[in-house]
Amino acid sequence: MITRIAARDDAPEVIPLLLEAIGSIAYLLTGASDEIEAAELLTTFYKQPGNRVSFDNVIVAEQEGRIAGMVVAYSGNDAGQLDEPFLAKLHGRPGKENSVIVREARDGEFYLDALAVDEHYRGQGIAKLLMAAAEQRAAQLGFERAALIVETYNERAYRLYLASGYEEDDMLRIGDSDYRRMVKRV
Repeated sequence: MITRIAARDDAPEVIPLLLEAIGSIAYLLTGASDEIEAAELLTTFYKQPGNRVSFDNVIVAEQEGRIAGMVVAYSGNDAGQLDEPFLAKLHGRPGKENSVIVREARDGEFYLDALAVDEHYRGQGIAKLLMAAAEQRAAQLGFERAALIVETYNERAYRLYLASGYEEDDMLRIGDSDYRRMVKRV
């Protein structure tokens, strides 16, 4: 199992994992009305630099040429700028002109935006491997803290993050869902 920065042509394997990881946030980011449209729009964004889900913000775990999991991670300092392409797309859609994107990441921290492991690879420590790769990238870039959010009902992920050294920091509401905000020194 290796980890590496994603490539544009990883999109067919990364986008389903991204959709699984972000759930309803996909609709808030893209303005899409269904999963097919959300996947198409996320694929377009993924292939372009300069946005939160761009391939250059994604680390993948790969085994024998297959993507086993992925984590989207970037500087919290850049969060506003990385959301601008989504806002531009949203504001061009009827009924979405006044849309806002809740800022999940904070300045001075490295933000793990989305994490998912393919169902065929679960239970093998890949989520921990991906978190460690993102945290290592954070440290290499000079960050002292990593942060993430997890839906309050997702106890399995919450326990994984606690076991990995993350501590609850705050609560956040995005759309109709409540999230625990968690941080860790790296």
